[in-house]
Amino acid sequence: MTHKERFLRTMRFQPVDHVPDEEFGYWTETLTEWHKQGLPEFVDNLSKADEYFGFAPKWYFPINLGIIPGFQYQVLEEDDRHRIIIDESGIKCMVNKDGASTIPKHLKFPIETRQDWEDFRKRLDSTNPKRYPENWEQLRDIYNNADVPVGISAGSLFGWIRNWMGFENVSYMCADDPELIEEIMEHLTEHILATIGRAVREIKFDFVMMWEDMAFNKGPMISPRLFDKWMVPRYKRITDFLKQHGCETVIVDCDGNINELVGLWLDAGVNCMFPIEVRGNSDPVAIREKYGNRVLLAGGVDKTQLIEGKESIRKEIKRIEKLVQMGGYIPHVDHRCPPNVTYENYLYYLDVKRDTFGIPRPAPYEERMAAKV
Repeated sequence: MTHKERFLRTMRFQPVDHVPDEEFGYWTETLTEWHKQGLPEFVDNLSKADEYFGFAPKWYFPINLGIIPGFQYQVLEEDDRHRIIIDESGIKCMVNKDGASTIPKHLKFPIETRQDWEDFRKRLDSTNPKRYPENWEQLRDIYNNADVPVGISAGSLFGWIRNWMGFENVSYMCADDPELIEEIMEHLTEHILATIGRAVREIKFDFVMMWEDMAFNKGPMISPRLFDKWMVPRYKRITDFLKQHGCETVIVDCDGNINELVGLWLDAGVNCMFPIEVRGNSDPVAIREKYGNRVLLAGGVDKTQLIEGKESIRKEIKRIEKLVQMGGYIPHVDHRCPPNVTYENYLYYLDVKRDTFGIPRPAPYEERMAAKV
């Protein structure tokens, strides 16, 4: 069974030889720390780590839905520890000079007024030729003949707005100028459909990924009522178009407590929840119990149990075992693996997951690389 066949059958609740062997990734500091514990030094990014650990590959079509051109990176001020910069998204923020990936302190955002939006939206021109790779026709043929799952990004309706406005500003704007929020969402919907249209018509995609990150551990950043009013109809336009062209699996990436949003996403045609952050008060077992086979799931392995040690790891895998057997679920850690998970515990977790779910352990990395030559 190819990786593509295994992915598609899993997402259709059909029998498979084993569940896809996937993981979410790692913080940069995690790989640096694991180098001290035995991970080879050359494994210094996500793609190299995926290959080293032997995970099933996925291909994402290289489309650019973001702002073009990006803002010019500028250093405005600096002292011994920090820099005040304007980043490529136009956000003024304070960052650490030591390179630590701590979340920057945001100081000013590119969209704070309606006039800001009028200027900003010029960077969201779906006709810009830079949105597609120059070798588009060659890639189209390669992707259509791939034996691995092939996906494409379909952007964001709220998460991008939150990034461009800041959480506090967007919260006020939802009350003070809801028409502007809807106007931006409408522009994003049209922009997404116009940009991905050619690719979706000419490439058979196995999945689509949307990104929102619009929930804290207590619930969503906007009310379910506004989500239903503003977002569900616009998602539907996107997901209907995708399904008309054979794409069955639409994944949403949202951390935190998504419980009040799952049903609304399903109504909107977004049918796969990811990464199901357990300590964010989302739980794949509870979501499946409530929504049954309407919902697909990916993630949901509590990363904090990898910190606790081997007994906790075994219990966590046991907790989701029946869910894996039901299908429609790809188990992996519920966010990027943090550096306080030891390399030993992570390797143990992979062994337990693979052995429990009948996933063959990959051959040693050196043997796999030699076989490619």
